[in-house]
Amino acid sequence: MKCNDQEKQTAPKLKITAAEKSELLIEGIVTLIILLLLNLAIVVLLNDIIHNNPQLVTGIWIIKQGITFGPYNYHLWSWQNVFILIMLFFDGIIIYWRLIRRYHLIQQKHVIAELNYIASGHLNYRIQFKVNPNLAHMIASINALVDSTSQSMHQERMIERSKNELITNVSHDLRTPLTSIIGYLGLIENHQYQNEADILKYTHVAYAKAQQMKLLVDDLFEYTKMQQQNVPLQKNKFNMASMLEQLAANFEIDAQKKGITIEVNCDPNPLMMEADTQKLSRVFNNLITNALKYGKGAHHIYLTAQKQADEIVIKVANDGEAIPPQALHQLFDRFYRVENSRSKETGGTGLGLAIAKSIIVRHGGCIDVESNDKLTTFIIHLPLIFGDKLKIQGRE
Repeated sequence: MKCNDQEKQTAPKLKITAAEKSELLIEGIVTLIILLLLNLAIVVLLNDIIHNNPQLVTGIWIIKQGITFGPYNYHLWSWQNVFILIMLFFDGIIIYWRLIRRYHLIQQKHVIAELNYIASGHLNYRIQFKVNPNLAHMIASINALVDSTSQSMHQERMIERSKNELITNVSHDLRTPLTSIIGYLGLIENHQYQNEADILKYTHVAYAKAQQMKLLVDDLFEYTKMQQQNVPLQKNKFNMASMLEQLAANFEIDAQKKGITIEVNCDPNPLMMEADTQKLSRVFNNLITNALKYGKGAHHIYLTAQKQADEIVIKVANDGEAIPPQALHQLFDRFYRVENSRSKETGGTGLGLAIAKSIIVRHGGCIDVESNDKLTTFIIHLPLIFGDKLKIQGRE
C-alpha cells in the first residue's frame, strides 16, 4: 500500500502592477520629505538651544569640535554631524517600515481579489503567490477550506451519480427476470398449457428467475452494508493458512470437474492475523468462484499468502484466459461485467468484486488485479492487526 508523493511546487512571487509601483514610490518620497522637514526642524531647534546655553557643551565635545579639515575648516566631529547620522539611520528604518507596510497592504488587496474570484464560482483555482508569513498562514487555511469544499461538492456529485447509476442498474437487472416470472406465471394463470409437464416447466423457470432476483438483492444488500462505516466488523484471530486450505477443500470437487487443481502456499505457516473471518471468506469465495467460471482453459488456481512487515499479501491466481487490459481498471465497479453474455451464462450479478473490494477496504487494506498470458492474479494487502478503517487510513 504505497502512496504517491505529490510534487512540491514553489509559489510564484506577487506581480505588482505599474500603478502599485507608483504608489510605493510616492509613499517613499512623501515619507522622505516629511522626515527631512522634521529633521531640519529638530536641528534648528537644538542648534538654538545649544547656542543659548553654551554650558551644555562639555570640554571634550569642544576638543572634538576642534578637529577640522579643508579650506573652510569643516568640523569632522560635531554634535550636528552625529545627530544627522543618527537621524538618517532612523529615517531609513522608518521609510523601510512604511514601504513594507504599504507592500503588505498591496498583498492584502491582491488576496482579497483572489478570494472574490474563488467566491464567484472558480473553486478549482488556488491562491499561490508568495506573501508575508501572516498572510501565508491565512492563504494556506483558505486553500485548505476551498479544497475541502470542492472535495465535498465533488463527492456529493459522485454520490448522486452513483445513486442514479445504482437505481438504473438494479432496475435493469431486476426487470429481466421479473418479466420472465410474470410471463411464465401468466401462462399458468391463463391456462395456456397443454399438460402438467408444461406447468412444471413454467414454474421451474419462474423459480430459477426468482432465485436470480434473490441473489441480486442479497448481493446488493451486502454491498450497501459494506459502504456504511458505522456497521461493525467482527474481530477474530485466526490462521490465514488454515482458511485458504479449507477454501481449497470446499472447491475441490467443482475444480476437478473442470480439470483444475487448487494449490495453497503460505509463508510462514501458521500465519496468524486478525480480521472478520466471515467477510474475508466471502471475498475468497468470490475470487475462487470467478476463477472457476471465467478462467477459460485454466489448469491451476494458486492461493498464496505471505507476511510482509506489518501486513499480509494474499494472491488468488489462475492460469486461464487473460482479462482484456481495457477491462482491468473497471473490474471492481458495480455491475461491471467483462462480457455481457457472462451474466446469462453464469447468473452473476456484477456486484461480487465490488463487494470484495468494499470488505477489503473496510479492513484497512487494498485489492488490485494483474493479468497477462500466463496468470490472472488478484492481489490483496491486509494489515496483521485488525482495526477501524479510519484509524489506519494513513496506510492506504
